[in-house]
Amino acid sequence: MTKLFSLRTWMSLFYFVGSILLLLGIWTLIAWCNRNPEATDLVEKYPLPTPLMTLDVLSEIFANPFQNDPDVKGIGTKLIGSLMRVGIGFGLGSLIAIPLGLLLGSSKFMMSLINPIVQILRPVSPLAWYPLGLAVFSAAGGGDGLMNPSSKAAIFMIFICSLWPTLINTAFGVASIPQDHKNVGKAFGFSVWKYITRILLPYSLPHIVTGLKLSIGVAWMVIVAGEMLSGGDGLGFFVWEEGFNAGKTTHIIVAILIIGIVGFILDKFFSSLQKAFSYDAK
Repeated sequence: MTKLFSLRTWMSLFYFVGSILLLLGIWTLIAWCNRNPEATDLVEKYPLPTPLMTLDVLSEIFANPFQNDPDVKGIGTKLIGSLMRVGIGFGLGSLIAIPLGLLLGSSKFMMSLINPIVQILRPVSPLAWYPLGLAVFSAAGGGDGLMNPSSKAAIFMIFICSLWPTLINTAFGVASIPQDHKNVGKAFGFSVWKYITRILLPYSLPHIVTGLKLSIGVAWMVIVAGEMLSGGDGLGFFVWEEGFNAGKTTHIIVAILIIGIVGFILDKFFSSLQKAFSYDAK
């Protein structure tokens, strides 16, 4: 209870509210500067919607968020679809990146062998992976929902792009284990498994969590581009179909806000994990 009303808590709340008010002020100013004074219709008068106009559309969109009809899907349904694709791609990427990072950080030979491959593939644009995945999964056969080729291609794109931050941070964490720690393991005759569980993982865990935090941010950014290409029921398709194609700028702003808020929540979650597993917290 004391922490709840501490000065630090109130200051954090103050900065958060101040940041939101600053954003709303800049947004309103830009919308006002780009207005068309001669227009009578509100939408035509403000090509960039004001916060109040966006709030009205936001309330309409969230009137039935989990509608799941074949032709019409609510924004909540679209959000769940995007989160599921991100979760699958990010999860698969982490299952590959963490063990491989542990291996690369532990072995100079494996690092020298695999690192050039990582450096070649890491800078490739996410959009370059989508058509490759679509070609492979289309040839392998289709399915429904998350199992259709376009959705699998989007998951594949997230998988590839979310690999690298976790892989690199994990390898760095393992490679930076002090020699004294290794000597302690040798002095006590640790087995390979005991060395991994008592020294390697505890020391490298903060770096692994940092990599996961960076990877989930990449995965959440990539999903929008992937769903613009794949269609379906995600937020990316909502931006493209109802925002750009339908000419509804307010819908684009609403989608941006939702994407930003969800990204903020994901970042805060992994930041809390990062603090829990940091050396300072122990």
